[in-house]
Amino acid sequence: MIDELRATAFERLPDYLMSIPDPARPEAAASPTHTPGDIGRTPLERLCDTLDAMFEACSTFPEPSHSTFFARTMRLALAEAAADPALLAPAQREGSADTYRRHLLFADPRGRYAIAALVWQPGQASPVHAHHTWCGYTVVDGKLSETIFEWDDAQQCASALRVEARNRGAVSFVRSGRGAIHRLGNCSNAPALSLHIYGVEGARIGTHVNDIVRGADAAELV
Repeated sequence: MIDELRATAFERLPDYLMSIPDPARPEAAASPTHTPGDIGRTPLERLCDTLDAMFEACSTFPEPSHSTFFARTMRLALAEAAADPALLAPAQREGSADTYRRHLLFADPRGRYAIAALVWQPGQASPVHAHHTWCGYTVVDGKLSETIFEWDDAQQCASALRVEARNRGAVSFVRSGRGAIHRLGNCSNAPALSLHIYGVEGARIGTHVNDIVRGADAAELV
């Protein structure tokens, strides 16, 4: 039954998305491919079209983000959007000297998701956090460092497991909960930019996404 639902879902996605290589494979860096119907649509509009189609395709699932189809297609959609140099306007690439800066790009009128660009100056980092909702991101420009944590329920804190370099084109998707705790930061000497999609209303992006937790080794992390 699940296989049948997944097959139906893929049939209802935009044709151009189905031509995008999987980011897990080396050929994922190839140029985006669009159908004639996409002419005149901005990269952000195409991304929203894809997200809307994903939700429609997963309408039979109790929680769309729990399906493998949703996670895989979200990664493909992020990779497609990040590969287009016309995705962001110059003003949406502006950072802040104080902390990383978030630019809200689009808020779904139905409250299912919000899309934001995050600009990281050298040395800026997020707090250690899990997520109250599902979240997908990709690195658009520059290089980020992601520290992965494990939650210790007895100590009520998170312990660092490893640090991964997230170069341009890297894509990630996690579901809600403390099974996925991380910290993103810019360890390089140049600005970095990432694109994020959260499963919340746009007005709640600053309050209902990050579940900030105590990190046992937070002082030593970037």
